[in-house]
Amino acid sequence: MEENSMKIDYSEYFWQDDKVRLRAIHPEDWKGDYVSNFDTPARRLLECSTELPPTIVGSKKFAEENADFLSTNGRIMFTLETLEGESIGGINLNSINERNGTFSIGIVIDKEYRGMGYGTRAMKILLRYAFLERRLNKFNDSVLEGNEASAKMMENLGCIQEGRRRQVVYINGKFMDFILYGLTKDEFVEKHREELNL
Repeated sequence: MEENSMKIDYSEYFWQDDKVRLRAIHPEDWKGDYVSNFDTPARRLLECSTELPPTIVGSKKFAEENADFLSTNGRIMFTLETLEGESIGGINLNSINERNGTFSIGIVIDKEYRGMGYGTRAMKILLRYAFLERRLNKFNDSVLEGNEASAKMMENLGCIQEGRRRQVVYINGKFMDFILYGLTKDEFVEKHREELNL
């Protein structure tokens, strides 16, 4: 029996809030990946390069390799969806260093769902998992200069701007900087204590 034909009680589900849900990537998610790969400005901000045109084969391979948390690339990959089950993007936990307790998160929200708070909500769910379940201590990330939406999201999450790596990415004929952000477990808990029920 397929998941969408089963009645599931999500009322105590860890991987959601009152607006967004994280779930495993399914092989059929290749279609959403394929369509989102045509959003060149968003892909440039995510991948820091201009990619070759998307292919159906590439998107199917991506979905198959990352379905059901079977990936061997060191990333824990999720599909983001609304509580109604509509796919709206993806998020992953990556660069996990258990010894030092550090990690990063990659996220992409489909164009029509940006600016609605889905990204920030999904980030909080994954930060809660990393800090309070995996015992990780420090979230490190970088935002490409000019990516105001991601910079604002980092600040809303409580991240501290820790520096700048100058001229490390070459896109569209110019060198660009990375803005470095960080957030410790204690800072996250302090800022979000009430909604974490701690």
